[in-house]
Amino acid sequence: MASAILIEALIFVVALGALLKASDWFVDSAEKIGLSWGVSPFVIGVTIVAFGTSLPELASSIAAVMQGDSKIVIGNVVGSNITNIVLVLGLVAIVAKRVPVDFKAMDLPLLLGSAFLFWFTLSDGNFEIWEALVCLACLVIFLISSFSGTEDDNEDDLPKAVWKDYLFLVLGGALVWLGAKFTIDAIQEVCRLTEISSGFVAQTVVALGTSLPEVVVSISAAKKGQSGIAVGNVIGSNIFNTYAVMGIARLFGGLVVEPSILTFSLPLMVALTVLLAFMVLSSKISRWEGALLLILYAFFLIQSILML
Repeated sequence: MASAILIEALIFVVALGALLKASDWFVDSAEKIGLSWGVSPFVIGVTIVAFGTSLPELASSIAAVMQGDSKIVIGNVVGSNITNIVLVLGLVAIVAKRVPVDFKAMDLPLLLGSAFLFWFTLSDGNFEIWEALVCLACLVIFLISSFSGTEDDNEDDLPKAVWKDYLFLVLGGALVWLGAKFTIDAIQEVCRLTEISSGFVAQTVVALGTSLPEVVVSISAAKKGQSGIAVGNVIGSNIFNTYAVMGIARLFGGLVVEPSILTFSLPLMVALTVLLAFMVLSSKISRWEGALLLILYAFFLIQSILML
C-alpha cells in the first residue's frame, strides 16, 4: 500500500508540474498572439493573464466535476483564495519588507463583493445553476469595470506572432487538460488508499500547487522592486477564481459542498479578504503584517489537519 501511495503521489507531482508548465505556455503564447493582433496590453493583462493565473484551478475543477469528485472544486477555490492572500502576500511582504499598494478604486469593492457573494451562494449547502450564472455575470461586470477609463495604446513595435506561438497555444491547452486529468486521478487514488477526504487535499495540497504561479511571479516582482504588483495579482486572481472557476465548473455538473467548508474554510476566506482590505487601505503592507499573514496560513493548515 505504501508503494502504491508513493507512486500516486509521484504521478500527482509530475501531473501538477505539467499543468503549471502548460499554463505558462498557453498564457505566453496567447499574450504574444494578442499583442500581434494589436490588442491593448492592459486588456491582455486583465483577461489572458488573469485567466492564466487561474487556469490550473479551472482545469482541475472541470476535470474533477467530469470525473465525479466535485467536492474538489469548492475546496480548491477556497483554499487557493486563502493561499493567495496569506501565503503569497505574506512571502512578498517578508521579501520586500514593505509593499506599496496602487490599485483601481473598483477592484477592492469587487473583491469584497466576490467573497461575500461566494459565502451567500454556498450558505444553504448548494450551488445552483442560476448562482453559477450570477457569478459569470459578475465576472463580465468585473472585466467591463477593468476596461473602463483605460486608453488604447498604439504600439509602434508590436511583436510578431510566429507559427510556434500558435503551436504552443494549442499544445499548452491540450497539456493543461491532460495535466488536470492526471492530477485529479492521482488525488482520487491517494484519497482512496489513505481514506483522506479529497476536499481536504483540494484546499491544502492542490490549492498550494495551483497557487505556485502567483507565488513565483509575486516573489520575482518583489525582488525587482515591483512588489505592489502582487496585490493586484492576488485581487484579480481571487475574483477570477470565485466567479470563473465556480461558474464554469458548475456548468459541467453539480458541486458537492462539504460541511467543513461552511463551518471553517469559507468563513476564514471571507475574514482574510476583509483583513486584506484593511491592510490595503493604508496603501502599504508592512513586513510585520506579512509575518502575521504567514502565521495565519500555518493556522489554516493546522486547523484543516485537525478537522480530518
